[in-house]
Amino acid sequence: MVKRLLIANRGEIARRIARTCRRLDIEYVAVHSEADSAAAHLDGAFEQVLLGPSPAADSYLRADALIDAALRTGCDAVHPGYGFLSENPEFAAAVTEAGLVFVGPGADTIAAMGDKATAKRLMAEAGVPVLPGSATATESADEIRAGAAEIGYPVILKPVAGGGGKGMQVIERESDLAPAVEAAVRLARANFGDGRLLVERYLRRPRHIEVQVFGDTHGTVVHLFERECSLQRRHQKIVEEAPAANLPADLREALLAAAVRGARAIGYVNAGTFEFIVDTDVAGAGVGSAGGVGDADGSGGRFYFLEVNTRLQVEHPVTEAITGLDLVEWQLLVAAGEQLPLAQGEITASGHAVECRVYAEDPDADFRPAPGRALAAVWPTDLRVDAAFDGRGEVPVFYDPMIAKLIAHGPARPAALRQLLHAVRSTAVLGVTTNLGFLADLLRDTRVSAGLTDTHLVDEFTARAAGHRRDTDPVAAACAAAMALPARTGPAESPWSGTVGAFDRRLLDPRAPLGRVACRIGGRTLEAALLTRRAGSLTVEVAGERFTVTRTSDGPLLRGTVGESLWTGLRRADGCELVVDGRRMALTLDVTGEDDSAAGGDAVTSPMPGTVVQLPVAVGDVVQQGDTVAIVEAMKMENRVLASASGVVEEIRCALADIVSADQVLVVIDTDQT
Repeated sequence: MVKRLLIANRGEIARRIARTCRRLDIEYVAVHSEADSAAAHLDGAFEQVLLGPSPAADSYLRADALIDAALRTGCDAVHPGYGFLSENPEFAAAVTEAGLVFVGPGADTIAAMGDKATAKRLMAEAGVPVLPGSATATESADEIRAGAAEIGYPVILKPVAGGGGKGMQVIERESDLAPAVEAAVRLARANFGDGRLLVERYLRRPRHIEVQVFGDTHGTVVHLFERECSLQRRHQKIVEEAPAANLPADLREALLAAAVRGARAIGYVNAGTFEFIVDTDVAGAGVGSAGGVGDADGSGGRFYFLEVNTRLQVEHPVTEAITGLDLVEWQLLVAAGEQLPLAQGEITASGHAVECRVYAEDPDADFRPAPGRALAAVWPTDLRVDAAFDGRGEVPVFYDPMIAKLIAHGPARPAALRQLLHAVRSTAVLGVTTNLGFLADLLRDTRVSAGLTDTHLVDEFTARAAGHRRDTDPVAAACAAAMALPARTGPAESPWSGTVGAFDRRLLDPRAPLGRVACRIGGRTLEAALLTRRAGSLTVEVAGERFTVTRTSDGPLLRGTVGESLWTGLRRADGCELVVDGRRMALTLDVTGEDDSAAGGDAVTSPMPGTVVQLPVAVGDVVQQGDTVAIVEAMKMENRVLASASGVVEEIRCALADIVSADQVLVVIDTDQT
């Protein structure tokens, strides 16, 4: 077994690999760039090694620096994680040549599967169904035009050396082909150093289903069932689940068998994922060598090989959830030359798992990456979370914007979806904008809940949502008002609880609001009026709409509900920051009803302008709710100002004979002390 492992990655996947190392008592070495010098993935490492400056090309993509770090720290193996050098055959070969164990398939396998044309040929030879298309890759526009004419439009252009959907282009008609080929070749050269393209039949509404496989050095190959990855945005997966929903049994068995057959044909070792697309528009009479299946309601289709990912997948946790297995542990066992722990018949699946990826990106700005410093992150505690950091952390501009994955597991798909939706709505990342709000809306979509997904659903959903964007500013203003008002309860609904005599504004006008807060959101100003206050909740009116807002404290954070939505807030010097059902909003405040500058305490304010004539308390005094803490004289009348909560006097912000204004803070009570 591996004794000391160099984790050649960062962020949430580095932390996830480290978790298995700790469980197995394997020492691990963490690497980092200058930008990640204080990153959470360094915690608990046997040793930390600086690779270089912040850009990935100068740090995490430096094979020489990674191998040198492994040798200098006495490691016997290297785990590449995913991304960066994980599918780089030269890196895998260099690790092996240095006398280290590469936790993954051999360099020859990575090279063969990394070339789409080679992979397609090998799979066809193994009897795995492949899409009709060109047998060889080329940069020649004439060859591509001839291939497209033979296949028939629409077609898709794929960079042979690409991955993750980058550079793919769909061509609907011949007149669009020439400029598309020119652009695709240029992009492929720039991104992959190889401009060659494949042209294949384009399926309009396919499902994307993949099969997790494992092979060992003793010739055993097994599958760990399938995953549905159809919910993608621009070919990038954002929600994955296992098993696939609404998949006919014969189609499932055909997919699993094809993946194992393909893996055996190439002598696959370690973890890998065989990806397929299923054409739901074509129904066949049964399962055959071409992958055709069908059933009466048309939910079947024809499946085709897409590619092999020669590494651990981002979405591997859903497979772990339904099988109860640790895929990283299996990777380490296989890398050490051991046999797979279980035979195919011993691997079982239970329940349903759904995962979503949390990105630091702005859905309202075309999903532009949103790096920055997360001031506070509140992750759910009732499901699995794989995150790059816990309470706070940096999201550097240099790397992929994914910061976490939320993984729900339930006895059946509806339960898992409900659990995941609640987790998404209750998760709050303050300081950086995320896609959580978008994910919450997507998970509510009726097609998602019914399991009727395809690879175009998310893009269609996004386009439709952009044209029907809800106005969330009033909701944010209502929450901000709740944050701005002191957390007080008392016998009266008024925040100025106590005896305020004839000058209680409610006596003059029972319909008058108890306080107002002006909120500025972007270039818009909204006024929130506090109408009622009861124990644990407020009624706030914004732009003619009324909201019931609850509020509780969680350290420096405030949390609660607004209607059926969940919110989390953090006070800032000029206002507050909010996350409501996953959507982040920053507001500046102008409190015209009450002053909440007494953070951490209960602020007792003057109910009207006047003169302080008595201060019967001193700092450190213990007071009970309803005790007199000051008397303010106005218009020849004395008005007792009462403690709105029990506690210890923390501050006195006035003196005898001071002239005070309405709503000015007079005394601050520390309610945490009694």
